[in-house]
Amino acid sequence: MRAHRSSVVAALAAVTAVTAVAGCAAKNDGKEGGGKGAIEVTATDSSCELSAKEFPAGHVRFAVQNKGSKVTEVYVYAAGDRIVTERENIGPGTKAEITAEIKAGSYEVACKPGMKGDGIRQKVTASGKGAAKRDPKLDAAVAAYRSYVQEQADQTLPEAQKFADAVKDGDVEAAKKAYALSRVGWERTEPVAESFGDIDPKVDVRADGVEKGQEWTGWHKLEKSLWEEKKISGDDKKLADRLITDLKDWQKRVGKAEITPTSMANGAKELLDEVATGKVTGEEERYSHTDLVDFQGNVEGAQKAYELLKPVVGKNDPALAKELDKQFKAIRTLLDDHRDSKSADGFASYDTVGKGERKKLSDGVNALAEPLSKLAAAVATTK
Repeated sequence: MRAHRSSVVAALAAVTAVTAVAGCAAKNDGKEGGGKGAIEVTATDSSCELSAKEFPAGHVRFAVQNKGSKVTEVYVYAAGDRIVTERENIGPGTKAEITAEIKAGSYEVACKPGMKGDGIRQKVTASGKGAAKRDPKLDAAVAAYRSYVQEQADQTLPEAQKFADAVKDGDVEAAKKAYALSRVGWERTEPVAESFGDIDPKVDVRADGVEKGQEWTGWHKLEKSLWEEKKISGDDKKLADRLITDLKDWQKRVGKAEITPTSMANGAKELLDEVATGKVTGEEERYSHTDLVDFQGNVEGAQKAYELLKPVVGKNDPALAKELDKQFKAIRTLLDDHRDSKSADGFASYDTVGKGERKKLSDGVNALAEPLSKLAAAVATTK
């Protein structure tokens, strides 16, 4: 979920190794970022400077350097704040590289020091015909992924309706059982939903992510009522109906989302960022402690995107494909250690997972995030 994450950033200090996900950038010693043809983005706590504001459409590389004192993130927005690509968790003094397929048109690049707010923005323009004709295997991957995200939305609605019905019936225990399972499809495809800009704040924002003047709605508001307040109010029942309305909007729009091979690859990395900043720290599901269900959904969604791109990645960068296969298997094994057949959602409550086990999960996320950050570049490579 996209939210104000100042509390999460503070929490990262309490979970060793999570900050390494600030991009594999934290470990690249300058080897990633920069280079011929890249647009350099220099972010500070008060500025966002670009080496070029006009560039050819097609596969565009942004070499980001954070010279500020705060963790930052960089977004590329199309009209209406539709997210074209983004990279979170770029730590102070580190670099990261983003590769995206950008069509001719006008955009805004935003640096977000502290990972909050609308960001410091620069207008940019992409011109020309764009990327060369791509490998037909990538077209097939995009088509298959589009079907996948639509399928996930279609499967989410019945589960979300069970949850909403339980809330409207005032049945706290039934709503608790349905809660985590109603979120699985969303978690698998979250970057696509977030690309629209207006849906995620309605359905998946946490308390610390609510903007000034914004009404808190969606899953997490209801989560708080069920687990912390232990009761369902009349307003909660209305919110349950609104949740279904907003999810139906997502279901209607998701199949028409702008999807490219690089957006699939970057989305897979974004899902791992979601795990690092919300699930491993326990911030995402702070009342229900169903973080491991979300964790698995994010990993499954990232792996699906990778598997669809693998025929091309395996050809362009066999070593990367081998490493990704290894790390996806490793993180799934770590998750399996926390399964609980007696739980309604199949996983142990995250508040029962000790610091040592959380550290193992964090290390596993970091080990996968590093090669996953190279996926977009491998997809964009022409051979």
